[in-house]
Amino acid sequence: MHYFVTGATGFIGKRLVRKLLERKGAVVHFLLRKESEGKVAELREYWGAAANKAIPVYGDLTAKKLGVSSEDIRKLKGQVKHFYHLAAVYDLSADEESQIAVNIEGTRNTVEFARAVDTEHFHHVSSIAAAGLYEGVFREDMFDEAENYEHPYFATKHESEKIVRKEFKGAWTVYRPAMVVGDSRTGEMDKVDGPYYFFKVIQRMRQILPPWMPGVGLEGGRVNIVPVDYIVDALDYISHKGGIEKKCYHLVDPVGYRVGDVLDIFTRAAHAPRMNLFINAALLGFIPKGVKKSLMAVAPIRRIRNAVMKDLGLPEDILAFVNYPTRFDSREAQAMLKGSGIEVPNLKDYAWRLWDYWERHLDPDLHIDRSLKGTVRGKVVLVTGGSSGIGLAAAHKFAEAGAITIICGRDQDKLDEACKEARAKGYEFIAYPADIADMADADRFVKVLIDNHGGVDFLVNNAGRSIRRAIEASYDRFHDFERTMQLNYFGCLRVTMGLLPGMVAKRKGHVVNISSIGVLTNAPRFSAYVASKAALDAWTRCASSEFQDQGITFTTINMPLVRTPMIAPTKIYQNVPTLSPEEAADMIADACITKPVRIATRLGITGQVLHALVPRIAQIVMNTSFRMFPDSSAAKGDKSAKPTLSPEAIAMQQMMRGIHF
Repeated sequence: MHYFVTGATGFIGKRLVRKLLERKGAVVHFLLRKESEGKVAELREYWGAAANKAIPVYGDLTAKKLGVSSEDIRKLKGQVKHFYHLAAVYDLSADEESQIAVNIEGTRNTVEFARAVDTEHFHHVSSIAAAGLYEGVFREDMFDEAENYEHPYFATKHESEKIVRKEFKGAWTVYRPAMVVGDSRTGEMDKVDGPYYFFKVIQRMRQILPPWMPGVGLEGGRVNIVPVDYIVDALDYISHKGGIEKKCYHLVDPVGYRVGDVLDIFTRAAHAPRMNLFINAALLGFIPKGVKKSLMAVAPIRRIRNAVMKDLGLPEDILAFVNYPTRFDSREAQAMLKGSGIEVPNLKDYAWRLWDYWERHLDPDLHIDRSLKGTVRGKVVLVTGGSSGIGLAAAHKFAEAGAITIICGRDQDKLDEACKEARAKGYEFIAYPADIADMADADRFVKVLIDNHGGVDFLVNNAGRSIRRAIEASYDRFHDFERTMQLNYFGCLRVTMGLLPGMVAKRKGHVVNISSIGVLTNAPRFSAYVASKAALDAWTRCASSEFQDQGITFTTINMPLVRTPMIAPTKIYQNVPTLSPEEAADMIADACITKPVRIATRLGITGQVLHALVPRIAQIVMNTSFRMFPDSSAAKGDKSAKPTLSPEAIAMQQMMRGIHF
C-alpha cells in the first residue's frame, strides 16, 4: 500500500511515518524540500526503512501542486491510497503572514496535488484550534459553528479545514488533535509549546523557594493535553477503518484538565513547591476589552508586561488562552477506538517524564553559553578587595577564564603575593594599591582605570569591613558605624559612580555588589555591618531602575557566611558551617554569567519572608539566637579568652548554615 505524507520531518509526522512503515507492504512517499536532501539517510535510519520503502518527493509546500515535478506526479498517479497532510505552522507566536502562507495556501496546494495524483483518501490533520474560542462543547460534526477565531493561528486552522471540505472531491477525513505534548513513555518532545511555557516558572520556584512553602498558581478554563504517541496510534488506527469518509475525529482527552490542575501536576513532577492557592484568571474577564487595550497603550505598563513575559519565557499571546472556554466532545473517536487498546494515559502518570526530558534537552538555559570564559574573555573585570579571601578567589576565576583582571587593595605586599600566585598558575593580575574608603584615593583610582583601561566591563564591589558587636556594647564606639559605612557604602558608591559614565557611554556593563545574608535575616550583633550593606542594597535597587534601559545591569549577592580573614577574630565561627572562598567565587561568577537581580540562599529568602509575614515571631527567633551566642572575645577586648557555647547553641550553628549571629 502506498502512502503520501507532508510534514514527515515534523514531531508527529516522523512518528506517523514510522508507524505506517510497520504495516505489511507499506511504501511511504514523503514531501521534502530539495535543500533538505541530506536528511534522507538520517530519516530512513530513524524509520528503519530501506530506500524503496521511504521515498522522498522533492517540492515546496508554498508552491502550486507542491512544486512537484511533472514526472513525479506521473509516477504517483493512481498509486496513493492514503494521503496524510500534517505540514503546518503549529506556533501561536508565528507571524500572520507565514501562517497564511503555510496553513491556508499550503493546504490548498496540497489538495491540488492530491487531486493531481488521484489520491483515494485525504487525511487532514488539523487542530482543536479550528474551533476558535467557542463557548461551550464543540462536537465532531461542527465546522462552520466555530467562533472567536480572529487570532491568526485559529483562523488559519479553521480556513484550512474548509479548503479540504470544499475543494477535495474524493474521500476526506479531518482529525483535530488536542494540545500535543511529548511521548508518554519517553518524554521526548521537539519544542517548547503549550504547558511547557510554564516549566521555566516552575523551575524558578523550585530554585528560589523551599519545597514546603505553599505557592500561588493561576486557575483558568479547561485545557486538553494528549501525548504524541496517543495521537500517532489513534491516527493510524482510525485512518485505516471503514466508514470514516467526510467525518471529523477529536483526538483529545475525554476528560481534560483545569489549568490549575495542570500546573499542580507539573509542580509535583518538578519537586517544586506545591501550588496550594490559586488565583482565578476569570476575574480578568470582568475588565472591559477597551480598558485593557487602553492600559496596554501606556508605554510603562507595556514595557513591564513585555519584560515580565520575556523574563518568564512566555509568548505574548499565552495569557489570552488561560481562560480557554471550549470543551471537546470525542464520542465518535472513542467509538472508533473501542477495543483497540488505544486510550489517553493519565497526565499524572507521565508528567515526570515530560519534565525530565524538558529539563535535560529543552530548557532554554541549556543553549546559552554558561561558561565564564564565554562571558568575560577579553573583558575588563575589576575586583575590589581582590588581594585575599573571596575577592582573590574570584579574581583567579576571572583571570583563568581570559578576563583582563584588575584587583585592588590597601596592602601592597598582599597584592604582590596575589600577582605572584597568579603568574604561577599561568595568567596575570593587574594590581593597583587603593584605599577606596578614602574618597580622594577612590577618585584617583577611578581615573587610573579610565586612563589605562578605558573603564571596566564588570565591576565586583567586594571590598568590605565587618564588625560583630552588640549595640549595647557599642554605645561609646560610634566610630565603628562610621568606618563600616565609609568603606561598605560610600567607598563602594564612589568607585561605582566613577565608572558608571563609561558604562553608559558603551551602553553595557555589569555591577556585582557583595551584600550579606544578614540584610535578609536582620542578624543581631551586626547592626553596623548590616546597615551599611542594606544601604548599598537600597542604592542598587534605585540604580537598577534608573539604568534599566541603558544596558547597565546590577546583581546583589546576599552572601552567606564565608571562611575568610574577615571572620577570623570571631572564634565561635571555627565550628560554624561556612562557605569556602572558592564557593563564594562561584556565586560571583554566576552573577556575571546570568546577571540576575539578586542571588540569595534559601535560608536568606526564608528569613526575609518570615520578617515580612510574621515580624514579631522573626524577632523572637533572632533574639533567642542573640542571647544564645555571646560577643566574641575580640569584641570584648579580650583576644585570649576562649569562646564557650551551650549545646543548644552548637545545635543551632549546624541547623542555621550561613546565618550571621
